[in-house]
Amino acid sequence: MSIILKQPLTGPAAWRGADLAGDHSWIHPLCAETIAAIDAALAQVKQRGLSFPQFTREDFPLPEAVQQQLRAHSEELENGKGFLVLRGLPVERYTDEDIHIVYYGLGLHMGQPVRQNPRGDLLGLVMHVGDASKKTTRVYETNLYLPYHSDPSDVVGLLCVRKAKSGGLSSLISVAAIYNEILRTHPEYLGLYYRQWYFEHLCEPQPSLSPIFSFHQGKLSCRYLRQYIELGHEIRQLPLSQVEVEALDLFDSLIHDPALKLDMMLEPGDLQFANNYAVLHSRNGFEDYEAQEQRRKMLRLWLKMPNARPLAPEFPGRNGFPQAEQQTA
Repeated sequence: MSIILKQPLTGPAAWRGADLAGDHSWIHPLCAETIAAIDAALAQVKQRGLSFPQFTREDFPLPEAVQQQLRAHSEELENGKGFLVLRGLPVERYTDEDIHIVYYGLGLHMGQPVRQNPRGDLLGLVMHVGDASKKTTRVYETNLYLPYHSDPSDVVGLLCVRKAKSGGLSSLISVAAIYNEILRTHPEYLGLYYRQWYFEHLCEPQPSLSPIFSFHQGKLSCRYLRQYIELGHEIRQLPLSQVEVEALDLFDSLIHDPALKLDMMLEPGDLQFANNYAVLHSRNGFEDYEAQEQRRKMLRLWLKMPNARPLAPEFPGRNGFPQAEQQTA
């Protein structure tokens, strides 16, 4: 079972954005040999007459040296800072289908891609294609600010295909750094974050229970998106108490602390990966181009990882959604 951690967290996962100023060790440029290996794997998938997502890891073969690099990246995601960026995928010379094959193929070598909605999408389109005035529109389908949150998978990947006309900074923040600040400034709230809260994801049939923080077998994990908590409690007709609102207000104030968060502009060909238990992610608003073919375009990948941490029983694992046919049975 999870216990309430009463000591500050140390180690690489407890990074602060201000401390990473000038430190680009989390950026890993793809060398010419790696890109050539990726191109060869892409060609093999196409030679076999296969397409996304109807192929396996074996159909997208990578040399052992590249596989070792990907295993090292997976280790960094679980036991290091919890995030990284692979830079330099030549998306400008790939077709959309090629990009899907390459991205999915790399994902297969890191973990197991999981479904991102009841439709069964394995790659999510993060693009300004929705109407922000409609309640059913997901924020990632607009050009609005996207609040800090964690996704329902062990790891989330984001591939930049095109940048916005202006804005659209990606932002990450360490869960351990948030925790340390709460412990330092307002330890009286700690117990509230470990209690069960109702979360309502728009793709779930009903609110699910989970704590915000869980400390289990030496690792701190987090689930957070305030909108989903407020909606979950509204649906269950269990209004948040004043002290619970204060605890959430404190959490929100910390995730906007410039000293804690790390902002980055993802360039075309960048692949950002983050551990959803150790890092929260966000994006600021942006101005887009009028033409659809020029608009900011990101592709999202959710991965179930073979080296993922054990989770406490009261902090349920979250790796995607059931198949569409199961939703309509």
